[in-house]
Amino acid sequence: MALAAVALAALTLAAPAADTPDPVADAKAFRNFFVTKFPKVKLEDFVNGPYSMNEGMRRQWEEKEQFPPYEFSLDTGKEMFSRPFKNGKSYADCFPNQGIGVRQNYPYFDTNEGKVITLELALNKCREANGESALSYVRDDMAALTAYMAFTSRGKPFDIKIPDDPRALEAYQNGKRYFYTRRGQLNFSCATCHVQNPGERIRAEILAPALGILNAMPIYRSEWGGMGTISRRFTSCNSQIRGVPLEPQAEEYRDLEYYLSYVSNGLPISGPGSRP
Repeated sequence: MALAAVALAALTLAAPAADTPDPVADAKAFRNFFVTKFPKVKLEDFVNGPYSMNEGMRRQWEEKEQFPPYEFSLDTGKEMFSRPFKNGKSYADCFPNQGIGVRQNYPYFDTNEGKVITLELALNKCREANGESALSYVRDDMAALTAYMAFTSRGKPFDIKIPDDPRALEAYQNGKRYFYTRRGQLNFSCATCHVQNPGERIRAEILAPALGILNAMPIYRSEWGGMGTISRRFTSCNSQIRGVPLEPQAEEYRDLEYYLSYVSNGLPISGPGSRP
């Protein structure tokens, strides 16, 4: 545990100084930490979370992937994506390349709005711009839509940009700060589980490494008995550490997603996924 704490401190201090963040150095240190900690795990396999950590679970997962539990959601998402809005337009009108094969570019920093735009937020912005009501960020329809869009990007590497804009760098740094800040009655940070203890068990669950953790999203979880979005994952994690979850798509969560996606640049999209 002491060595893990030292390594964690090294990751949080990867940038030269607090007022001069260096995302490139952060991402390099982040990747090197996990590659060194788990030398037998192939780099691209980190996106498979606990299945890259445990051979028994991996075999069960590979068998389950023959008839994946997220398949129903994938079919629903494809149908929803192709269904026109009441005004005749569709999701395809809101995204580059008609929304096909673009998951790897989200989230991005919008220099006009001055904030991070996640895929979930972009989908609801699209709906509202076309006279449709927003979807819940944590439930089935949003999970189905993001599942389909992720599926069209499978194998494509995360390609998250930080534009030359101090607000973008600040959003990245805020996401990094949130990741390493302890909270809740258990006094855990995101890093407590996913940097210090990946591969270890917390009750019946094997903790996933933070590297590539969002590449498999959205996911079907046996614990949930259904699909969940990134928003659902973030809010449920806060609840599990006995903290107060933020509103889905709160600025802190969007910045956290920006940070975690950026430090996983180059790893392939594997979503939708399934977890215990």
